[in-house]
This record gives sequence, structure tokens and C-alpha cells, in this order.
Amino acid sequence: MFARIMAVVLAVILLTTVCLSAVWWITLRNQQIDARLDYLISEAEEIARLAADLSGDTLMDTINDRESVTRSYLNQMAEKVNREFGAYIAVMDRAGNVMTNSRTAYSEDPEFMDSLSSEEISDAFQRILAGETIRLRSESGEAPTFTVGVPYVTDGTVSGAVFIRTRAQRIESGLSEVLGRIALLAAAVLLLSGVAVFLFVRSRLKPLRQLEHAAVAIAEGDFSAYVDEKRGDRELREVSGAFNTMTQKLQGVEESRREFVANVSHELRSPITSIRGFAEGMADGVIPAEDQPKYLRLVANESKRLSSLVEDLLALSRLERDDAKLDITVFDINEMLRQAVIRRMNDLEQKKIEIACEFEEESCPVRADSDRIEQVVINLLDNAIKFTPEGGTITLESAVKGNIAEITVRDSGSGVPPEDRDKIFDRFFTADRAHTAGKGTGLGLSISKRIMEMHGQGIRLLDTETGAAFRFTLEWGGNREDT
Repeated sequence: MFARIMAVVLAVILLTTVCLSAVWWITLRNQQIDARLDYLISEAEEIARLAADLSGDTLMDTINDRESVTRSYLNQMAEKVNREFGAYIAVMDRAGNVMTNSRTAYSEDPEFMDSLSSEEISDAFQRILAGETIRLRSESGEAPTFTVGVPYVTDGTVSGAVFIRTRAQRIESGLSEVLGRIALLAAAVLLLSGVAVFLFVRSRLKPLRQLEHAAVAIAEGDFSAYVDEKRGDRELREVSGAFNTMTQKLQGVEESRREFVANVSHELRSPITSIRGFAEGMADGVIPAEDQPKYLRLVANESKRLSSLVEDLLALSRLERDDAKLDITVFDINEMLRQAVIRRMNDLEQKKIEIACEFEEESCPVRADSDRIEQVVINLLDNAIKFTPEGGTITLESAVKGNIAEITVRDSGSGVPPEDRDKIFDRFFTADRAHTAGKGTGLGLSISKRIMEMHGQGIRLLDTETGAAFRFTLEWGGNREDT
């Protein structure tokens, strides 16, 4: 991933550098061309001023010393421009007659003089006579050329034009050196940018690599992996924090799973060992025939215990399935609570537990899946019986508030330790520390919570001074006129 990101970033930098270099090159090229053409125009304007002094016949005939000096200076300027730019100068009057000595131009570049009669120059000449300064690039001929032209004025009137023409190569020369410098500068920028990006991306990706290594460790079963939450930008720090939270929860789940598996293994092994021992004892004759009915009863009880454990596991598995559905009907929850007490009457009488029913109304219809809710009621009642001391009291309550029915099961036992209150409904919470301690697996409350979630309702442990109290809610199924 690091290599791919670096390749993409460097490709973007390279493309940006090339584009910027091209823009810079074009800008410098145009600036140099404009500067040289401006220089030629300034020279042409000086020549135009001299030509104005030599206007009329004096351009062809020397009349006095001043005119001779002026003409000599004009020729010197023409030679200077020719040396610097290989340019040729022509001074033309309004009739289009060339008024300067052009023998040099004819001898070194006869095509130049012939081009002065071209249509392009003719159009430019008319523009100059109108007082305009022109600059042209011409692609005609064997090679491109630049031409500048300025008017010369005598007595306030445009008397003619001064042309300076040179090959484009002379104007554009020297740009290759600039291009070389730009290329070197672009290469240096690209190199420095690459190094900077490499260091930046590596520093940014280091926390990601740490996350990657931690994720691999978790995939291999090591839930102790930790990433530094203080590195990277805000989003990455948030991701690292969420990752650490996840690993902590996974570690807790894994510990609970191991404890749960160990607990279930013990719970399964215990009845199986008893059943096997009693069965082998009876088969080998170790247990006398007259004692066998008693041991057969023990085998039946252990089988019932084993079956109950398996049923809890299967029930939790079924409830966790995505296609688990509810069979919603309207039934009397008060009657269900009474039937649950009757079903557990033997256990209640053995521990001499007193049952108190505090129902707000004689009948309390609710809308729910009766089989599922009966499972919740039995789980809570069994839980209460298990932890209510001999001679204690279990209270069953029902009340209606608005469109919600509240059902509460209270016991007078020792209550739930504060450190276990937040974990009491965890499906893998070990039975020896939970309120469901004893021979249970701790699945009863987990199953009850899942059932209530499927109904869109809740179940919770109430704050009580003594004992424990669990309350769950259901949709009330009665009419408002009945309240």
C-alpha cells in the first residue's frame, strides 16, 4: 500500500512539475521575445526620428555636413541592429519607395528586400501610415521571421515607415539555455518533493501499518494488540481509539467465551459422569438390585439437568438467528404468573418460600409471544427461587402505565454485587459470579434479554436495598376504557 501511494503521489508531483515547467517556459519565452521585439521597436523609433530629419530629397542626396552626420549615424545604427539580430532595416516613404541604402540587405539576404512588396508587408505598411506600430511573425519563406514597423513623422504628418525584419531564430535564440535551467530546476523540485512526500507519507502511514499489524494479530487470536492513540491526525486518532476499544471488548468476549466453554464443559461432564457411573455400577452388579430404583432416579435427575442445559444452549442459538420470528397474541400476563408459581410449587414448598402477588388489576392483557414471555417468567422465577433463602419471600407485580405493562419479580435474597450489575445480562458471564450462580450456566438472563429485545421492549435490574428485582415491559393489549 505504501508503494502504491508513493507511486500515485510522485506521479501527481511529476505531472504538476511538468505542467508548471511548461507554463514557466512559455512565459519566459514570450517575455524574452517581447523584450527583444520592444528593443527592435525602440531602435526603429530612433531610426524613424533620424529618417524624419532626412526626409524629402535629403535622404538621397547629401546637402550639408549635418545631414551627412545624421545619415552616417543612421547607417551605424542599422549595422548595429544587423550585427545583434541579423536584422535588416528599410525606410519607406508614403509611396512605398525604399529610401535607405539596401545594398547590404540585397547582398546578404535578397529575399528580405523582395518580401517588402509582399501582401503581408503591404497591409502592415498601411497600418503604419495610419500611425500604428506593428510587430508581426511571418511563416512565409524558408524560415519564420519577425518584423517590426513604426511610422516616422515630419511636420505632424506620417511621412513613411521604418521596417526592421529578422529571422525568428535570432529573436528566439538563447531559450534552450533557459529550458535547460528550467529542466534542472524541475528535476531538483521533483527530487526534493519526492523526498518530502516520502517522509511525510511514511510518517502518516506508520500508524496505519501499526493498525494493520494489530489487525493481523487479532485475526490470529491475539486480542492484546494495542495501537498508539496519540499519533496521526484527528481521524486516525479516533480510528485508533475505536480499534483499541474493539480489542478490549474482544478480549473480554474471548475471556468470557473461554470461561463459558469451561463452565459448560464442567456442567456437561458432571451429569454425564454421574449417569455413566451409575449405569456401569448397575450393569456390573456393584449396585444391589434393591438399590437400583434409587440410583435410576438419580440418573433421571441428571438426565433432566443435562437436557435443561442443552435446551438453554439451543434456545439461545435459535434466538440469535436472523430469521427468528415471534407469534404475537394477546394474553393475560397475570394468569401466566400464577401458572408459573403453580409449576414451581414443589420447589417453593421445599424452601418454604412465600409468594406475594401484587397485581394492579385482576386481569392484565398484553400483546406478545406467549411462549417466549413464559420462558422469561420461568427464568426470573427460577432465579428468584434459587437465591431466596429458606423462609424468604418472592413478590410478583404487574402494573399498567400508559400503553406499557410492567412486570416485576422480586426476591429477598442477597442481591447482586455492585461489580456484577453491569454484566448480569452478559451471555457469557460466568455463573459462579452472577446472580444465577449455582448449577446454572448463566444463560437464563441472557435468553430473557434477547427475547425482550425481539419484542422491542426491555428488561433491567432495579435498584433495591435488599434482594434483587428484575422488571420487564410489554405492550399493553387492553382497551383504554378498561383503565
